[in-house]
Amino acid sequence: MLMRAKDSTLLVIDLQERLLPAIDGGAAVIEQASWLVRVAQRLQVPVIATEQYPKGLGYTEASLHELLPGEGLREKIHFSATAGAGLFDLPGGERQQFIVCGTETHVCVLQTVLGLLTAGREVFVVDEAVGSRRPRDKALGLARMEGAGAVIVSREMVAFEWLERAGTELFREISRGFIR
Repeated sequence: MLMRAKDSTLLVIDLQERLLPAIDGGAAVIEQASWLVRVAQRLQVPVIATEQYPKGLGYTEASLHELLPGEGLREKIHFSATAGAGLFDLPGGERQQFIVCGTETHVCVLQTVLGLLTAGREVFVVDEAVGSRRPRDKALGLARMEGAGAVIVSREMVAFEWLERAGTELFREISRGFIR
């Protein structure tokens, strides 16, 4: 199955200021997630972001927060963004495909992905845009998600599948601004 821009929502999970310093490669995860958000916005793919207990973990990292639409930000207390009310009611929540990035891979990302799969959604997890405190936990989380039916992808796989074809002005713009 291909990722299609018209069917996709980008879901950014818990990339919060107090948690990120503890994440292995946290700065790179923010960089990759920001790249995905910018590409999604250029291709008119809705973006939803979550914050896990922001009183304790802080708010979304500032440079990423600047990119996010206010109506797509959701606070949560459950580890899964699908628990409780609200995720599917946000703009983009009705779409069939969810492209997922964020932290921690083996906790909130994993539980959200399992919830999305249970809800019948197609789920794609962007390998370089998820992170955990320990690399082994990230690897185990990715393996478990893949075993449950999620597809593990790279950011460029997302961009090229959303674009569908070369030779358009949009392709040239994304290629110049994001791929090179």
